[in-house]
Amino acid sequence: MWLALAFLSAALLGFYDVFKKQSLKNNAVIPVLFLNTLFCSLIFLPFIVLSACGNSWVESSIFHVPMVGWESHQYIVLKSCIVLSSWLLGYFGIKHLPITLVGPINATRPVMVLIGAMLVFGERLNLYQWIGVLLAIFSFFLLSRSGKKEGIDFKHNRWVFAVVGAAVMGAVSGLYDKYLMAPVSEGGIGLDRMAVQSWYNLYQCAMMGVMLLLLWYPKRKTTTPFHWHWAIIFISLFLSAADFVYFYALSLDDAMISIVSMVRRGSVIVSFLFGAMVFKEKNLRSKAIDLLLILIGMVFLYLGSS
Repeated sequence: MWLALAFLSAALLGFYDVFKKQSLKNNAVIPVLFLNTLFCSLIFLPFIVLSACGNSWVESSIFHVPMVGWESHQYIVLKSCIVLSSWLLGYFGIKHLPITLVGPINATRPVMVLIGAMLVFGERLNLYQWIGVLLAIFSFFLLSRSGKKEGIDFKHNRWVFAVVGAAVMGAVSGLYDKYLMAPVSEGGIGLDRMAVQSWYNLYQCAMMGVMLLLLWYPKRKTTTPFHWHWAIIFISLFLSAADFVYFYALSLDDAMISIVSMVRRGSVIVSFLFGAMVFKEKNLRSKAIDLLLILIGMVFLYLGSS
């Protein structure tokens, strides 16, 4: 069950990237990201209110948001800061780079999670996992060669650094999720998945509201203008659905975060296909080979984790 949910989350996440790319075309990043956090908050706010009011239908459903104290909220605020950092870097990166480059870079997140688990939790990598790591590193080198064909130098392009930074922060978020939702008996905090997802969206919305007023609004006439695009609302819908399915999968018995994280990176297949068919991006053959190597690396990571 949890594995099927991981695949569903991957598909939803792929469409999320596509709508994000479409929304940011010739558009201001900060207002688009603010609206994304606002719509996500509006999706989950009714569940928070109904749960607080003791609504019987919500309390008996998977949408129930339990009350948590300020001590727990501090951990959720930190989660919001980590995710928002990843989103800011990722939004700027995907605006200025082809989605067929951004997707494969993002697909290396499970490798970063694995290395992070090795450094933070003291986990040891087996032979299959090392093969997966080395394939991901090699594919990243090949991606840099594909980028050069489009005038994108990985060593000196700030948007590439932004996407890599987003992937790193995304990996940190994945490790932090494991800590947040693991039972206290296993060294975690034991927070409820709906409490985490609902509240971190609200905190992100507040943070982006401040950023919008202080950083973008005063300079709106001298920087990239904002214009409404229908795809903006679909960013929030597909992201909320993808995250809900992801957190629900992690909450099931025997769910393995390493496997769920790897399967979620399969979203790159959806975004890559749209990059080829809808956005008409270039050098697809070489990028497809790079992507294939990354996916083979993910298979080795799966074999090493099973």
